[in-house]
Amino acid sequence: MDHPDFRVKNRIFATIGYPGPGWAMIKLAPEEQEWLVRSDPHTFTPVTGAWGRAGCTNVRLRSARKGQVREALISAWRKRAPKSLVARL
Repeated sequence: MDHPDFRVKNRIFATIGYPGPGWAMIKLAPEEQEWLVRSDPHTFTPVTGAWGRAGCTNVRLRSARKGQVREALISAWRKRAPKSLVARL
């Protein structure tokens, strides 16, 4: 897709450079997405269409706080990783 992505067991949980430079996308649960978008709408926005309704969330990197992004990435990783791998960690 012409942008770097982050995977666990070949399943994407985040990308950088989507929808363009200075942005990232994190695959969250819809409830987590809703909370982040409400708490910081300048930084977090749903991806358009069905992907966004499923929890895919765009992150404006310049305004993002490290702690917020770290927690979102951990959550996305846990959501996409095999349950046996999550249990070991």
